[in-house]
Amino acid sequence: MEPGCYTALVTPFDQSTVQEESLERLADFQIQNGISGILAVGTTGESPVLTWKEHLQVIQRIADQTRGKCLSIAGTGSNNTAEAIEGSRKAAEFGVDAVLLVDPYYNGPSSLEIRREYYAPIARSVPDTQIIPYVIPGRTGAQLLPEDLALLNREFPNVASVKEATGNLDNMRRTRTCCGPQFTILSGDDALTLPMLNDAGIQAQGVISVVANIVPGPMARLVRLHREGRTQEAEALNQALEPLFGLVTVTTQEETPLGTVACRARNPLAIKTVMALLGLPVGPCRPPLGRMSVKGLEAAIDMVRTVQTRNPELLAPLADYFEVDIKERLENPAYRKELHYDAY
Repeated sequence: MEPGCYTALVTPFDQSTVQEESLERLADFQIQNGISGILAVGTTGESPVLTWKEHLQVIQRIADQTRGKCLSIAGTGSNNTAEAIEGSRKAAEFGVDAVLLVDPYYNGPSSLEIRREYYAPIARSVPDTQIIPYVIPGRTGAQLLPEDLALLNREFPNVASVKEATGNLDNMRRTRTCCGPQFTILSGDDALTLPMLNDAGIQAQGVISVVANIVPGPMARLVRLHREGRTQEAEALNQALEPLFGLVTVTTQEETPLGTVACRARNPLAIKTVMALLGLPVGPCRPPLGRMSVKGLEAAIDMVRTVQTRNPELLAPLADYFEVDIKERLENPAYRKELHYDAY
């Protein structure tokens, strides 16, 4: 994949239906703000709760809309190799530039098995489409190791990049050592993007971003500034964006009748909740994701409020495109009613 910033796009729902007009509008906002590409039906797009018919519906829509404007990536990963092959072939027929394949979750295959029984047959089945392994052991309970990634790269020319979300910089450095200088490492964690770009042992070339759903232009500019060697400007922009990176996982301590418990609102719940609060046409998450706690919502609002107060220019493109008053949306309690549970 080309260096740059790619948005892991949310999927808009109206009750149980994918809203195609809203999907096109969200994607157009990304395109108009200079994003390098759009990932359809990744984790942020709630891939686990879409049927495969819906998967393909969203993928085809985004592939058609992005053609000639930016790159398109289709999330076609599974813990069933045959299913992933079928989805990847369909995505290739739609003309996507790449498919993103998450390591097989829950089954618990070794890295050897992941390479031989998952990525290799999929890469073989779509030889003209780029394969992006998505390594995120915190979600999958499995991990393709750098050594096996490098062996895949040697055997299959279409495995030339990775979405790295291990959170382990040493693992990333090992990936660079094993895979060589031409291999593309994309950050899978907004907060680690600049450190990964700056690290001489990693030399990441971009990010597949969550917060780009609301700040596509600034996230794309962050990567571009680094590529142009404007490191001080990149550092300043990263610092301005930093409060938003907390939206990937919002953790609060909640009081229950039986004591205090930790509550984690994991991606995409917080980013989608914030988008709904700001007036974007995203609809609710599908179960088993639901709503945030009151404390969680307040924490998420504080993150956005901080950026809006200190650097309103970062969210101005969203306000202009969707014709919303961000300050009013953040402060008016009326917009919060359907976004949180009333009690734990």
